[in-house]
Amino acid sequence: MAVSRFSLEGRVAVITGGGTGIGRASALVLAEHGADIVLAGRRLEPLKNTATEIEALGRRALAVPTDVTDPEACRSLVDATVDEFGRLDILLNNAGGGETKSLMKWTDDEWRQVLDLNLSSAWYLSRAAVKPMLSQGKGSIVNISSGASLLAMPQAAIYGAAKAGLNNLTGSMAAAWTRKGVRVNCIACGAIRTPGLEADAARQGFDIDMIGQTNGSGRIAEPDEIGYGVLFFASDASSYCSGQTLYMHGGPGPAGV
Repeated sequence: MAVSRFSLEGRVAVITGGGTGIGRASALVLAEHGADIVLAGRRLEPLKNTATEIEALGRRALAVPTDVTDPEACRSLVDATVDEFGRLDILLNNAGGGETKSLMKWTDDEWRQVLDLNLSSAWYLSRAAVKPMLSQGKGSIVNISSGASLLAMPQAAIYGAAKAGLNNLTGSMAAAWTRKGVRVNCIACGAIRTPGLEADAARQGFDIDMIGQTNGSGRIAEPDEIGYGVLFFASDASSYCSGQTLYMHGGPGPAGV
């Protein structure tokens, strides 16, 4: 009975940024627990590669190239999901990212781009996805945020501001939809070994493993470790949990943060 609370048999999950990193890892974890998966992202090839891995687990997968900063594309993604699977039970708003540079080097266009990718995308897609969830009377939305949303990080100011907005939006959506059967939660991630972080480290000339020395675990996370946090929020194991932001960062380090 305890294990069955984590079962996703018969459920369908939409995962943005599903071709790499946290999105890919989460897709595989959810598929291992019974979900069929719709993968969304800008590049088709990584989505197809992840879809192949999901199908090898015996689950169905659909790759849908999607610009999550486009409201119409988000609505089309939801429509494609319902057309293919007949339902939508789980949404993982994982697409996001941003460069690091000093405050005065950002352009106004870059400000809008980072906000659109990390905050507006979740607004567009959650409002589209919640419609079939409300019709079913049940669903779970999980947002991927960042420790940058909780700290003062001048080199990631726009990204941190967008993710802080996502934390707040999580609570507002939960307040609106939980009584109607749709729970909304958030995971604020610390440093994760993803292609995005590795690329940024290469540009900036730092060793990503050194970041992990600042937390209690003394290392950075692997993407599937976040995937199991997603599983908790997506499944009935968290049936009494909504409107929460869980900080998964390896534990407080010597400085207490």
